[in-house]
Amino acid sequence: MKKKVVSLLMICALSVGMLAGCGSSETQNQATGSADNTQTAGTETVAETKTPEAADDANLTATQQIIKQAEGMTLEELAQKAIEESNGKTFYGVGNSSRGKAALPLFIEYLQSIDPSYSMEFDWQQPKNNKIFEQLTADSLKPEGTFAMTLIQDGNQIESKMTQTGILDTFIPKEWAEANGTTPDAVDGYLALQTLNKVFEYNCTGSKVYDNCWDFVAEDTHALFMDIDSEVVGKNFLYMLTEDKYAAMLKDAFNALPADEQAYFQPTIDEMESEANDLGLGADGKYALAWIKLWVGSYNAQTDDGPICNTLVSDSATDQCGLLVYSKLRSVEESAGVSVNNIKVAAYQDGYKGIGGYGYCHYLFVTDNSPLPWTACAFIAYMTCTEDGFSAWGKDMGGYSANPEVAKAIEATYQHSTGGNDENGNVVYESKNDRGFDWWSTDGELVLEDPEYCASVSFTVGSWIELLPKYTAE
Repeated sequence: MKKKVVSLLMICALSVGMLAGCGSSETQNQATGSADNTQTAGTETVAETKTPEAADDANLTATQQIIKQAEGMTLEELAQKAIEESNGKTFYGVGNSSRGKAALPLFIEYLQSIDPSYSMEFDWQQPKNNKIFEQLTADSLKPEGTFAMTLIQDGNQIESKMTQTGILDTFIPKEWAEANGTTPDAVDGYLALQTLNKVFEYNCTGSKVYDNCWDFVAEDTHALFMDIDSEVVGKNFLYMLTEDKYAAMLKDAFNALPADEQAYFQPTIDEMESEANDLGLGADGKYALAWIKLWVGSYNAQTDDGPICNTLVSDSATDQCGLLVYSKLRSVEESAGVSVNNIKVAAYQDGYKGIGGYGYCHYLFVTDNSPLPWTACAFIAYMTCTEDGFSAWGKDMGGYSANPEVAKAIEATYQHSTGGNDENGNVVYESKNDRGFDWWSTDGELVLEDPEYCASVSFTVGSWIELLPKYTAE
């Protein structure tokens, strides 16, 4: 993940070193920054101890060498480097979230608080239709790229197309790592700005109750959902269901169903047993494949989460359901026939069984041919290590900073956990009281994206999903 490309170079360097008779540490220890340097003292031994590190640095790209230095620096130290590098220049960023454009002016103001004479122009692009990967790939072919950094989602394609190919580099801010009780060189993964959740919701103006995740794939149920070909993170959700942990959750939820409801799903589960074996899935894989097959064959494909939310909160959407970004509820305008109280968040209801939705991340990377790598590192540290830096995203419930200190500050400011209460503390809109990431990732049984797992099954499970028949709304 974070250090995979670097690790391969390290292995080559160490192999050459060993053939030359030089001492070296274990490759894994080099990758995690925990080399065993317990040799006895002496001139020759000192040279041997330093050789692997020197070889490692020599095999780093210019941007990776800057990142290695930057990971030992505070935000203020990075800011000084950014001021020296980018004063009077233009910073180009690209991302899946338009709010990077809102964060950049705040970052510039922060740098100006250190040096009032500092100035920087900026341009933030948000490619449509998942073209960000093509844009970054094309930019990577230049000796010096246009884009300094990116904010990007879809762990599967990031893993297979961006990091394994060396197009993007992970920078772990020192203060972010400290807030998470670790150090930058010990982080084996990508830097997440935030985790967002999509949750199961249903219109409650009628008598229908959704108290089990299998209810969303029941007969004649057509949940509203962004088509997996429109928003590819939806495919990652399906990939993750086949991971042992989440497949077991689906099995447990199935076992909690009444016998008559189990009878409807059992033939599909039995049918999927051989498929699960062929795909190399675990013991409960057939439950995951059955749910996926039923979901793909029944959901009502939509182009965006906004219209899904607008539909479900309407009086006229009796008994309809959907899987959508939780934060959309924040923008609902109450009126005659439209109310947040027309929906329920399934996982918040007493007795609900099974997965409550899924979570995916916005990740931050420095482009390997970044024209302004120090400024990119400073901007990334600013967004992930300060409340002001995260404020462009902080107003939304259902978006959780990966920095626990920033998350705590954001909650104190925006009070998402009581967002549905009036000034006297009375609950007015229960569905808007966000229970937070800690709850969602445990009791809420949120399915969390793992880029490495998604990439490992994207060909096998992914190819199987591509062949599934889809529901076509009349």
